[in-house]
Amino acid sequence: MQIPNKVVLITGASEGIGAACAAEFARCGARLSLTARSEDGLRQAAAAAEAPDALITPGDITDDAHRRLTVGRTLERFGAIDILVNNAGMGLYVPSWRVPMEDARRLMELNFFAPLALTQLVVPHMRQRRSGMIVNVGSIAGKVTLPWMTLYSVSKYALSSLTEGLRMELRRDHIRTMIVCPGYVQTAFQQHAAAGRPPEGVVQGRRFAILAPQCAASIRRGVERDARTVVAPPASWLLVLAARLFPSMVEARLAEMIQT
Repeated sequence: MQIPNKVVLITGASEGIGAACAAEFARCGARLSLTARSEDGLRQAAAAAEAPDALITPGDITDDAHRRLTVGRTLERFGAIDILVNNAGMGLYVPSWRVPMEDARRLMELNFFAPLALTQLVVPHMRQRRSGMIVNVGSIAGKVTLPWMTLYSVSKYALSSLTEGLRMELRRDHIRTMIVCPGYVQTAFQQHAAAGRPPEGVVQGRRFAILAPQCAASIRRGVERDARTVVAPPASWLLVLAARLFPSMVEARLAEMIQT
């Protein structure tokens, strides 16, 4: 898909990968609709993207009224939504066998149900125009289960499966879908986790992380070539391949990293 003049709606756009996507798509000539809980963060992201005409709608994307407001304001301002980037999400570093159920539900509400609900609001408009792209920002944890954040992996596996199903459901409507699987990216993701903290070995591994703008550039390139899956950095495919070829060995190594 060509990006100039396309309308891009990005959730979780106040910082990290979302803000970097705003800058990347704006640089390519897209028109932006940005949402996140922090109004100040959204304004800073729009300024950093050099997009003074960006539409910002602060609020909680897990709230149905806010989702409808965001979509409605975007359509009123721009008349279309060409690309939806479901980026908002959070982690949870608590073993699945003892995580409070309210935390588990809150995780799934943000990481899975919010993208699904927003997709349901946007797709009818895309179908009318017989074009569009749904970009779901998952994780490498949606390809290989990471035992220090099992329920996070569950949510991202679900998002990945949704992306694949949507691709087949919407094929005749010429609507594309793409799952993005970041590995280590230098953001405040770990600090914003709902509960718990990652193992020390995982924290140390962040020295190999890529920057958020690098991840955003990979997402933009994926949109331009109608990719099905984007893994950033590409070297993370090695973990996916190892898990498929040598599952017992990879599981044993990952299990050693857990802090109980």
